[in-house]
Amino acid sequence: MKSSMAPRGFTRYSRLAVVLLALVFCATTPIDAFARRKPAKYGVIKVMTRPDSYSIELDGKPEGKTTTNDWRSWNLEPGVHTIVIVLPDGGRWTREISLEAGRIKCVTLNYRPGQPLPPPPCSISLNLSAPSSVSEGEIITYTADVSAKGTSSLTYAWTVSPVNARILSGAGTPTITVDSTGLGNQRITATLVVDDGSGDAMCKQVAQAYTSIAAPPPRENPAREFDTCCNCTFDDQKARLDNLAVELQNDPSTTGYIIAYAGRGSRAGEANRLGARSLEYLTSQRGIDKSRIVVLNGGYREQNCVELWIVPRGATPPQPRPTVQAGDIKPVRDTPSVRARRAN
Repeated sequence: MKSSMAPRGFTRYSRLAVVLLALVFCATTPIDAFARRKPAKYGVIKVMTRPDSYSIELDGKPEGKTTTNDWRSWNLEPGVHTIVIVLPDGGRWTREISLEAGRIKCVTLNYRPGQPLPPPPCSISLNLSAPSSVSEGEIITYTADVSAKGTSSLTYAWTVSPVNARILSGAGTPTITVDSTGLGNQRITATLVVDDGSGDAMCKQVAQAYTSIAAPPPRENPAREFDTCCNCTFDDQKARLDNLAVELQNDPSTTGYIIAYAGRGSRAGEANRLGARSLEYLTSQRGIDKSRIVVLNGGYREQNCVELWIVPRGATPPQPRPTVQAGDIKPVRDTPSVRARRAN
């Protein structure tokens, strides 16, 4: 009995070839019929190819090369056995053969090269360009350089990370812009998928680009002059010190600076007295911790003056700004009338 069979075991890698196969029952009678012995417990598979010298695998094991003028044969136990013939183009022809005891099954395979397959419907090459680093707050441009073969329209699907990175413009096009605000000391990853919608793997490409975001230098929160009172009564000074105390209590990270200046007509040590009086009021009357108050002797001005400053943590402290040189001052003696006036 002889039957011609289509090459259903022929893999996709050998699409450039034409394979003609004949699977033959070489003998319909038992192997031992002419030997007049007990029935055989094995079967035989024979293989021949045209041309020859193709590698053979039998049940996963290499079995040398095929021949053209003679059969390669194997005595095998009954059951299903797998024949693999490796073709010149690298394709693997595979067939499972059910073998019965006492039977011989022959495989002949004719191979001739076929015509090359047409090129795939498209191919896409994709490259992304972007700056390697920017400063926080800058707008980043990501651009796709796409080369494609085929007539189908391409789609551009962009995603960016981290999640708080934001595409400003260009979604669905080869170029997008991304806002880097708030992403200092992080890295933005832009991913682009280009596809022609055909479903062919060669018509879809994925590429990524990365941009590091440099955080801006820390902004100094400078010291600020909160209030200045010159030639003021102590009651007026106390109202201003009350306001300073509120500011210090609202922001525990700040420090209060008091810079006291003595006037031309002041007695000796007047600046120290003004500063000490202000410190005493803030600590004993307003409950401000003494460690949060710095008192400086500012030297001399035309009149007695007290400057009040708010200094944030890390800010540069204020410096005295005297307007009268110490050598131009002649201390005034205390008299009863002067003492009475100062008490007010």
